[in-house]
This record gives sequence, C-alpha cells and structure tokens, in this order.
Amino acid sequence: MTFLYLNSDKMGDGPDDLGKKLLKSFLTELLEADVKIDLIGCINSAVYLTTEGSEVIDILRKFEQKGTKIATCGTCLDYHGLRDKLLIGEIGSMKMAVELMIKADKVIRPN
Repeated sequence: MTFLYLNSDKMGDGPDDLGKKLLKSFLTELLEADVKIDLIGCINSAVYLTTEGSEVIDILRKFEQKGTKIATCGTCLDYHGLRDKLLIGEIGSMKMAVELMIKADKVIRPN
C-alpha cells in the first residue's frame, strides 16, 4: 500500500504562493505518474486542500476517481473551523494515520 502523507497546503519553506504552486505541480505529476496511491492523508494545514477554497480539489477528485481514498484529520478540521467545509473524502484520526504509516509499504511525504 502507498500512502501519500500531506501535512501542509504548500511544499517547502519558501514563500507561501510558491509553495502552493509547487505542491499543485507535485500532485499533478504524481497523478500522471504510473504509481497507485492508495490513500492520501491530510494533516495540519493540509486540511485546506480538501475543503472549500482548495486550489487542488479537482486534482484530488481525479485521484479519488482512480481509486485513492482520502482522509482529513478531524482534530485539524476542528482547529481550523473547517469540519463543515470538507468537500472530499472522509474524516480521519491520528490513530488512523499511525496505523496506515505502520502498514504502508511506502509513505510519500513531499514537504
């Protein structure tokens, strides 16, 4: 199983707008690559990727159409006040994230 772990709505430590552009490009390239992503887990500010206003929601929908499950941290959604703005996937937990990381054959973490 391949687990894509996203813990930010951007990639790298530079300017926010550049980081968001890089993450969008990364997700697009990963979607087009010949690799099956079984689960995408969104933690911390990555909740902005699966909620209203996301700049990558269409890319995530394409992953879902290819059979990828998407889970977003419930604690993180609550912290950011976004639980009712979730657009895709299910609400997950830290327990779920830990179990998946332990079981995964591969964990991809772009940040």
